[in-house]
Amino acid sequence: MREWLGGLRISGFVVIMLGLVVLGTFVLVPTVGTYMDQRQQIQALRTAVALSESEVADLQSQRERWSDPAYITTQARERLFYTMPGEVVYLIDDDLPASEALQEQQDVSQDVGQTRTDWMSQLVRSVAAAGAAQVAVPTLGVPDPSSPPPAP
Repeated sequence: MREWLGGLRISGFVVIMLGLVVLGTFVLVPTVGTYMDQRQQIQALRTAVALSESEVADLQSQRERWSDPAYITTQARERLFYTMPGEVVYLIDDDLPASEALQEQQDVSQDVGQTRTDWMSQLVRSVAAAGAAQVAVPTLGVPDPSSPPPAP
């Protein structure tokens, strides 16, 4: 190995060039890293801008829908349960849990069927049960003694 090192001749020019390469590497590596970080940031910002533009387009379409009187009327009926004068609205409370609800309904028969129960007595029992039900009515301004005090 000593013979190989002894036969190797290094001139001053090679040493200067090697020093410049090492110096250039130390100068350029952080610059390239910064460049790559900035490219990633630019791509992330472009993605955010595209997402914001799509949100703006959605909001503009919603604003255009709200300028339509028919849409406003529909929303007032569905969300706020508003009605036109003279209309009667029936709200049905589905109090069955999802596990007990019927998943599949049978097809409607073309034949007229006859009910074998006394509907009048069932109606009277239903009205009596609804009138006798106890409903918890919250009182305004009086705190519940079993509830924890409000946080400051």
